[in-house]
Amino acid sequence: MDQSKEEFLERFGADYGYPDAPRGVDEMRAADFKRLEGTVYLDHAGATLYSEPQMADVVKDLTSNVYGNPHSQSDSSMAASDLVTAARHEVLKYFNASPRDYKCIFTSGATAALKLVGECFPWSRESCYMYTMENHNSVLGIREYALSKGATVLAVDINEDSDLESNHGSPSSFKISTHSNQRRGEDVLSHNCQNGSLSTISGKLRNNWNLFAFPSECNFSGQKFNLNLVKLIKEGKVAGFPSQQQGQWMVLLDAAKGCATEPPNLDVYPADFVVCSFYKIFGYPTGIGALIVKNEAAGLLNKAYFSGGTVAVSIADIDFVKKRKSVEQVLEDGTISFLSIASLRHGFKIIGMLTTSAISRHTASLATYVRKKMLDMKHRNKKKVCIIYGHQSSKVADLKMSPTITFNLKREDGTWFGYREVEKLASLSGIHLRTGCFCNPGACAKYLGLSHSDLVSNFEAGHVCWDDNDVIKGKPTGAVRISFGYMSTYEDAAGFLKFLQSSFVSKPITFSNGLDLVDNQSQQVVPDVRLKTITIYPVKSCQGFSAQIWPLAIGGLKYDREWLLQGSGGEILTQKKVPELGSICTLINLELGKLFIESPKRKDKLEISLLENLSHLTAEVDVYGQRYEVESYDDNVNTWFSEAIGRHCTFMRCSSSKNRSCSHTGKNGRLCRDTRSKLSFVNEGQLLLISEESVSDLNSRLSSSNNGNGKQRVIVDAMRFRPNIVISGSMPYNEDNWRRIHIGDAYFTSMGGCNRCQMINLQQNSGQVIKSKEPLATLASYRREKGKILFGVLLNYEDGLDGEGEILAERWLQVGQEVHPSTAATPERCLATVESLHTGM
Repeated sequence: MDQSKEEFLERFGADYGYPDAPRGVDEMRAADFKRLEGTVYLDHAGATLYSEPQMADVVKDLTSNVYGNPHSQSDSSMAASDLVTAARHEVLKYFNASPRDYKCIFTSGATAALKLVGECFPWSRESCYMYTMENHNSVLGIREYALSKGATVLAVDINEDSDLESNHGSPSSFKISTHSNQRRGEDVLSHNCQNGSLSTISGKLRNNWNLFAFPSECNFSGQKFNLNLVKLIKEGKVAGFPSQQQGQWMVLLDAAKGCATEPPNLDVYPADFVVCSFYKIFGYPTGIGALIVKNEAAGLLNKAYFSGGTVAVSIADIDFVKKRKSVEQVLEDGTISFLSIASLRHGFKIIGMLTTSAISRHTASLATYVRKKMLDMKHRNKKKVCIIYGHQSSKVADLKMSPTITFNLKREDGTWFGYREVEKLASLSGIHLRTGCFCNPGACAKYLGLSHSDLVSNFEAGHVCWDDNDVIKGKPTGAVRISFGYMSTYEDAAGFLKFLQSSFVSKPITFSNGLDLVDNQSQQVVPDVRLKTITIYPVKSCQGFSAQIWPLAIGGLKYDREWLLQGSGGEILTQKKVPELGSICTLINLELGKLFIESPKRKDKLEISLLENLSHLTAEVDVYGQRYEVESYDDNVNTWFSEAIGRHCTFMRCSSSKNRSCSHTGKNGRLCRDTRSKLSFVNEGQLLLISEESVSDLNSRLSSSNNGNGKQRVIVDAMRFRPNIVISGSMPYNEDNWRRIHIGDAYFTSMGGCNRCQMINLQQNSGQVIKSKEPLATLASYRREKGKILFGVLLNYEDGLDGEGEILAERWLQVGQEVHPSTAATPERCLATVESLHTGM
């Protein structure tokens, strides 16, 4: 045992690893989670993991018993009904809710449970729906029902004085701060809502119903809310809260995040509605959740729709229906997911053996340890690396901490590492975590300091959920979240901390990236650099072919990525989503004027004429934000490709592109050559250049990193990176400095380094796609700059048009030609940074 773990156990040994359980966490992890070997899984807030014995019990149960649709009286139906009844009691027991006071309604998940409350709640124009800013979108979405009925909606902040230890949740411990009112409709009584508070409403509205919603634990920050709020809200005893004269308040508690480690005790904190999803607790089954509802509150829910199982009798041709008396049957539409419900007991069995109290202490010990280590991390200039959101460690006891840590990372110069960069590097290290805002816009804006104008501006700049825009105008748009589960170990925590230390704390090794300009007339002296190979990829993401000599066009290499495949939903198909594309071979015969295409799944070879006029079949498509006019082919061609890749698709050819704009002009007032370049279906530079010497250096690093660790040696060749041209004779990475190169009669402008992605980790072998973490993981260790992992350079061809737009003689590239690089920028070079990935695979 290493010293760090000994120190950890010395402090947390009484709480870590289930010392009172039949098995410790290490034994459980080794026996029940074999699939996690070599993996650090830290997204338990998103979904915790099922154990292998749990799934074995589920399979044994379902293969040994016959469970039928519970809406019948047969033996199999009664068996299913009995299991459903037992499961309801198990759920109520988990939340310490008496069956005399509460009912368990099964839903498809916590979101469906929240939707059910919003849909059936007795809203009126006098109602108020109030929720804390730190809430999931699924809670915010209830406001659509409230607003549609004319109700007032208020977002609030709950401020608790955590220093008042003796108050123990007394009314004086809390204060509500309201945001602006939300109302819809011109006839709303606006005088009842002024300056963020509600004025007194007459006594005749005493039976008016209002709803207050908050989470037991914030899924963004992990901040735990004081559950004493349940009683205080219902009694209207919180400072800043609307008076009791406005009607009665009910409380909705979102326990989806918190119930995995600390389910709310409903005997002590009697919320009216509580929602949960079971995969958050024990991983399986998914698609099943529950609404735990107080009997009095259930009586207020009015569901208009009826379905199979919800009615005692209905008549088809007249307006006559009588619903069942059972709350569960009325609110559960149709046949519930009874096989999933039958599987719940096998998950609860595991939790019962460990106990939720022990799980809470176990996960809190790991989170507390990691949080402290993160806060202690500093750059060489003593500046902090980790900014953690939502916890004031000095005011919260260690074992009251959430198992969740949400953070962002800073560079030495004070700028932010983007969360997508963190996620990308974590993936290469076998670490599973989550990034973004986690569907919690209020908490995200609060902790990141994003104003309304920031959020609107970010959206107008193109930022939406799940995209790569992680830093805009110097501010993060989201964060990184790790979370521990009942099977997490010290080794998970240590692996994550080691990843942070090696990837973000040590000063990155910089390399020249072509930004140091020399005299414009200087020519870099490089002895005998030659053009080694030329490769053309006619169809985007399919195999290319090599040529000894090939013509250039204004779009780069003639016919390069001039065709692509579009999916049935309009999406562009690439090897990232359709690996089968990598097995399709292409070849162009210039003399015959034909493109030949072969696939191992088709016996016949496809022939496409290069000269065929398809102008009568034109359309426009969007390819990664750029509009193209395309020509499509007949059903025979589309069927060939659909069978080759195993999915419906459409084959199309670029006929023209809407050129990118550039305000820069060169000498004689000519436009920047980037503006006049046709890009075909590439995403950035028209050509990708790779140096053999750079590949050789990478292979030496791959060999060194694999020595002595038992891993199979990884060797890559230049073609792994799908280059258009490969050069030899230079020094490793000299191409980073080149601003312009001259090959034969052709000139090319460097657009900067090519940002690599997981595509280079895919390798075709005998028709099978093999995935690994190399070479991207090794490249990330020494070729990372400002969130990008660079290898190779992108080039744009300085086309054969003269200053008047007249076409000059066709130029050709030929293997063996000398390559003359220059570090000088040309006057006509567009001064733009390449920001997008080169994913023209």
